[in-house]
Parts: sequence; C-alpha cells; structure tokens
Amino acid sequence: MSNTQDLSELYPHLCKINSPEDLQKLPAEDLPALAEEIRAFLIDKVLENGGHLASNLGVVELSLAIHRVFSSPHDHVIFDVGHQSYIHKLITGRREHFDTLRRGGGMSGFPKRTESEHDCFGTGHSSTSLSAALGFAEADRLAGSDAYTVCVLGDGAYTGGMIHEALNNCRKRLRLIIIINENEMSISKNIGRFARTLSRLRATKGYYKTKSATTSVLRKLPLIGKPMFRLLRRVKIGMKSVLYGSNYFEDLGLYYLGPVNGNDEESVELLLKEAKESRQSCVIHVKTQKGKGYAPAEETPSAFHGVAPADKTVPQERNFSAEMGSILTELAHTNEKICAITAAMADGTGLVSFKEQHPTRFFDVGIAEEHAVTFAAGLSANGFRPVVALYSTFLQRAYDNIIHDVALQKLPVVFCVDRAGLNASDGATHHGLFDVAFLSQIPDLKLYTPITRRGLRNALTNALKDDVPSAIRYPNGYENPQVVAEFFNDGEDEIRVRTSYDPKTQAPDVIIITHGRIVTEAMKARDSLQDRLSVGILLLEQLKPYDKIAEEVAKLLPSHSCQVLFLEEEIKAGGMGMMLSCALAKAPVMQNKKTVILATDDHFAVQERDEPIWKTAAVDADHIVAEILQNQT
Repeated sequence: MSNTQDLSELYPHLCKINSPEDLQKLPAEDLPALAEEIRAFLIDKVLENGGHLASNLGVVELSLAIHRVFSSPHDHVIFDVGHQSYIHKLITGRREHFDTLRRGGGMSGFPKRTESEHDCFGTGHSSTSLSAALGFAEADRLAGSDAYTVCVLGDGAYTGGMIHEALNNCRKRLRLIIIINENEMSISKNIGRFARTLSRLRATKGYYKTKSATTSVLRKLPLIGKPMFRLLRRVKIGMKSVLYGSNYFEDLGLYYLGPVNGNDEESVELLLKEAKESRQSCVIHVKTQKGKGYAPAEETPSAFHGVAPADKTVPQERNFSAEMGSILTELAHTNEKICAITAAMADGTGLVSFKEQHPTRFFDVGIAEEHAVTFAAGLSANGFRPVVALYSTFLQRAYDNIIHDVALQKLPVVFCVDRAGLNASDGATHHGLFDVAFLSQIPDLKLYTPITRRGLRNALTNALKDDVPSAIRYPNGYENPQVVAEFFNDGEDEIRVRTSYDPKTQAPDVIIITHGRIVTEAMKARDSLQDRLSVGILLLEQLKPYDKIAEEVAKLLPSHSCQVLFLEEEIKAGGMGMMLSCALAKAPVMQNKKTVILATDDHFAVQERDEPIWKTAAVDADHIVAEILQNQT
C-alpha cells in the first residue's frame, strides 16, 4: 500500500483538503472530524521529525475558521510568531512536505515567501506582524483592493513594543483584522472593564446570530433601513461608553470583539464574519489551549514548544544554555547584586533554575529586547550586575540600546549571546551570523567565545568582574569531547588562545585561527591534509579586545613563511577574521605570511538542499581544504 493510500485511510478528511477552497466546500458538520485528524497528523509528524507542537495544536480551529471566512492568497494571513502556522501550511497544499519540516531543502518551520504564495510575509521574529499587516492593509487601500489582511497575534508577541507602536498607527477604515490569541499569559486585564463585563454575552453564538439577522433585515428595509442601522450602532456605542467605559482597543478607534473560545470553530467563524462585515479595523480576542488534544502537551506546553526529531540522540550533560543558567544561579548565591534578564525565553536560555532560586532578581520582560537592554543599563547604573540572556538573532533588535545606553556609559552589563553561529533547524531567521561583527565595532566591550563548559564558567566569572560591558557567545548544543581532549588537556582555567601544536617545537605550513564549534571542521580539514601539509590550529576563547588577542596570537605563530587562514561561521565583513588580521598586520611575524579569511560571506546561508549547514555556508572541511590548497604557494 502506498504512503498516499495510508494517509487517505488515516486522515480521510484531511487528504481532501489541498487548498482553502477545498476547506470552504467542506460541510460544517465535518469540521470537528477534520480538526481531530489535523491534530493526529501534527502529533505524528512533529514527534517524528521535530518542530513546534503545542502552539499549533492550540490553533487548529482558529486556523480553519480563518481559511473558511477569508480567501488566501487574495486575502493576506500573517502569523506571529510564525511557528504557529503549521495548520495554515496544511490547508494551503503542503501536507506532503511535512516529512521535510525544518530540514535542509525542506519546508520551513515559519512562513516563507519563497515557499508559497499563501505565505505573504516571513515572521521568524516575534512582534513584527502587525506593522507588516498594517503595511499590507494600507497598500490595499491605496491600490483600491478589496483584500483583507488578517494578523494572528500570539499573546507572547503582544508583549513586544512594536505591536503597540503599530496599534497606535492603525486607521479605523482599513480591511484589517487583528486576532489576539491568548493561550498562556492573561492579557484580559489590559483590555478594560467593558470587555470583561460583556464577554459572556458577546462570546455566545446566539448573540452574533441574532445580530447578523437583525443587521440583514435592517439593511434591506427601503429608505429607512441603513440610516436606522447607523443610528442604532451609534446609540449602542454611546451606551457602552457611559455604562462600562471604553477599552484600550476601542480608545484607539478599533472595533473590539470577544473574548471567544478559540477552540470552538463555529464561534470563531461567526466573529470573523462579523469583523469582515463591519468593513473596519477590528480586534478579535480568542482564547485557545496550547497543546490541545495531546495530554502531555496540555499539561506542560513549554516542554512541547519545540520538539527534537525522534531519531536525535540527546547527550546526558547540560547544553550550553542550561550550563550558563546553572553557573549564573550558583554565582548569584554569593553575589546578591547579580540579576538575570530574559525576553520571554527563560526555558530557551537556561534561566529556569535562576528564576526558581532567585525570583526577586529574575526579570522576564516579554518579547521586548530593546527594553531588556536599557532596563539592564538602569540596574547597572544603580549598582547591580545584570546579565541579559538573549539569542544572537534577537540581540540584533537591541543594537542601538547596547551602544547608546550601555557601552557609551561604560556600564558593566553582561550579555549572554545564546544560539551563536549557524542554526540549521530554524533556518535563516535564527542564524547567529551578525553578533561578532556588530559587537566588534563597539568600543571597550569585551567579547568571549567559550566552547567548553569550563570555558563558559571562566568567561562568565570574568565578565561579572569586568568594569566594562561584556558579551559571551556560545552555540546551541554541547561541548565536543574531541575538542576538549585536544585543546583543553592541560587543566588550566585561564582564558587564552589554545593550540593544537607546540609552537616551541613545531612550525606548521598552515595555521587556522578560529573560534567556537566550527573548530571541529578545522580539525577535519587538518586531518584530510596531513599527507600533504602540516596544519596547526589556534582556538580563540576571547576575541575582543583584538589588540590584546593579536599580541597573544603573534607569539604562537611560526617565524617562517606560511599561510594563515581565519575561519568563522559568521559574516566576513567586520568579523573576527577582518578585525584580528588587521590587528595582527603590524606584528613583525606577519611580514612573510599570506592571510586568507573564510567566513559566511554576504549571504544568509539558506539551505536549499538536505546537507550540513556548514556546507551550505561554504565553511565546512571540504571548503577549508580547497581554500588552503588554492592559496598555497
């Protein structure tokens, strides 16, 4: 029996849905069965292949309702964050691609414009959706289009400052539908007395059915129907304001609907139709259950936020994120000035233990990286030692704050830069390609690059003693035993340049200078070349200040003519290779050296094929060997 036949037997309703049009033709009584099949399909595929599970299980009915009321791609649907778009992908013809989810050359875990015409905007970073949706809606207004823009906004994304900037800029007369999906943290308190008081009435199916019928009758009455409808609406709005006060959204001129059970497809569909017929900017507040339909994910949704592939072996020791959190928690026992800050990523950045043991000094600011950095600057200026833990790709959002609020004032804030380097599964939106380059330009900041758990402890301990800003970057993963055995077998804790050779007795033909986990590719390249050239490796545990590191590197280089290759998995422009080679240029030992920089050069390392990410970025062992041989004289 073919795989297609297997799927048809397991998911008879789902296998008939290859487009939004197919969904719209499906009888309403078949929707509950379709929702069950979608959940079973997602559980099966995501547990096997990896991906975001809990958030998608929660938005099944919501996604179905959206695609039954609106017509993608004519109408625009934008998800924030985009990892809750799996059902959207299923409905829009990508069912057969789920076995390739988050794999090289396969289906992205986020909306991707090049993947489907139904993905109108990429949302790998949170809190960007409403600004983009507003852009779509205004463009449609200018073009005279009747298209709607639907923005599905998770309550976590709602904590981001950009959302509120965009809300403040929304016009009333736009075809813009903003769906706030509350599934974990309560935002109801921010919506006002009116919403709380009327929620029981407005969330009932009978209310909207009656309202829809009354509206239809009034509008059809000759001469007096439409004026009467407009008058009644004004009277209703006036009475609500007098009796209950307004709410946040309606104060901004937006029509508010809800809250409603987001896992009740019929109720959501009724509200979406009401919003559509209003022909104005609307906010619909839905409440969904994360992990719905899968008991383990319902009980602990955070554990099923991101699921690793079933065949992935997970080491028993702590990864770098968990290790950082453990070290920081330990250090905070004896230093009451240490504080930890994260942006809605306590689990991802390893700070759960700190939160539990030092709750008064733990701050989760929501998805607000700019605020996190300036908040840390304030803590530091008033005598505390804040540690800001963010993914590299999210730290980009706070670059101005790092420069203006921290570095310019020489405040000793510590940045723990998680997920540094290339991150294959999440794709280009989560590659930590830029932090070395943009942090390298900031005066007085120290930049550490540990690649072992001991090195991470040393870097964090040193950074908390520094009187200047510091950044500690480390990858998503675990220390490599081969790297530990080769470069850290002397038992010394001092942060320094580590060597694979004895500079007193050996003079290699090629020196590779690198940092981070990509040292493993340098080791493979060295082994491949051992019959033709001798290759030595210098592994950096700190990059900045570059002048100081250059002095240390210069002492380890052979005096004879040789090739020096700078290797990194980040962008070349402004990166370690450029900065360190420039700092080294004045050293006499460099006068007879040929320097080469191999880095991720002027592209986002998007995997178009199923291959290792380092190969996609052209910095793997094969490319290292080719670069060395090409430049060997």
